Amino acid sequence: MPPMPPVTKALMLICTAVFCVQLLAGSFIPLPLWFALWPLDSGRFMPWQVVTYAFLHGDMLHLFFNMLGMWMFGSELERLWGHKRMLSFLLASVLAAAATQMVFTAVTQTYAPTLGASGALYGLLLAYGMLFPNRTIMPLFPPIPMKARTFVAVFGALELLMGLSGGRGIAHFAHLGGMLGGWLMIRFWRGQAPFPSRRRR
Repeated sequence: MPPMPPVTKALMLICTAVFCVQLLAGSFIPLPLWFALWPLDSGRFMPWQVVTYAFLHGDMLHLFFNMLGMWMFGSELERLWGHKRMLSFLLASVLAAAATQMVFTAVTQTYAPTLGASGALYGLLLAYGMLFPNRTIMPLFPPIPMKARTFVAVFGALELLMGLSGGRGIAHFAHLGGMLGGWLMIRFWRGQAPFPSRRRR
C-alpha cells in the first residue's frame, strides 16, 4: 500500500482531532455553536463557517464513513493531482456545498446547522468517477461491485431523491453542492464550458 499523501492525511488527522475535542470538551468548548454552518437567518452565521463546518462531525459513524471515503478516493486523486490542486479542489467542493446548503435552508426556512466533510467527499467521489469511470468499486452498502461512473450516478440520484423527499438530519443538498463544486473545478481546469478555453491562441 503506498503511503498516504500529505493533504489527505492532514485532513483526516485534523477532522479526527477536532472530533476528539468535541467529545472531551464539548460542554466547555461548544465548537458547533461557532464553527458549524448556521443558516443566514439563524442569527448565528459567521463568514468563517463556510469552511470550518467541514472539520466537524456529528458522531463517530459520521466521522468514520467520511474519513474512509477520504482515504479511498482522496489518496489516489491527490497522487494524481499533487498537493496544490488537491487543496483547490477540496476548497471548491466545500464552498459549493456550503452555498447550496445555505440556499436550501433559506428557501425551506430551516435553522439547523450543517457540519461534516461530506460535501468535500462527494466532490472527490464525482472526480473519481470522471477520471476513472471504468474502475470497479465495492461499496459497503450495498456490497455490489459496480463501475465508478455507475457508483457516482447512483449515489447522486439517491441524494437528489432523498433531498426532494424532505429527509431530515442529513444535508443531502450540501452533498449535491459538493459534487457540483467538484464538477465545476474539473471543467475549469480543462477549459470547458461554462469557463473560457485555456488553450493558447
